[in-house]
Amino acid sequence: MSDDDLTTPSTPPASGAAASPPPTRSAVAPSGTPVPPADRPTPLSATDLPTLGPATGLPKKPTDDRPTNVVAGRINRGGSGPCYGLVTDDGRQYALHGPGMGNFVVGTTVLVTIGPADPAHDCGPGDAASIVRISPVG
Repeated sequence: MSDDDLTTPSTPPASGAAASPPPTRSAVAPSGTPVPPADRPTPLSATDLPTLGPATGLPKKPTDDRPTNVVAGRINRGGSGPCYGLVTDDGRQYALHGPGMGNFVVGTTVLVTIGPADPAHDCGPGDAASIVRISPVG
């Protein structure tokens, strides 16, 4: 089949019928693989997964913004309050003060929203803070 056979219809259209557009010729790359026409996107491969390229640099801002006043950890000095001790997973110790926050047993995992420490209360060793909200996890 010649190149002319691809663009010229072999039989004339029936009278009154619209002629169909000639078939589009696809180019062939030097490697022998077909190249899609310029007006069509390159089809995705059925075997190769689409992947992202390497990062071009560090993010401009943190990608995991976390509030700095929320901590999670285990109660290590518990009871009915108003003083509690808390140790985070990274070993940071907090001395928390919060009247009326409830009874927390030693070992309870909690999520705590903290505020500035009340200098009138000393709740023991650790970074002093007041409890804004406290709730058990799980």
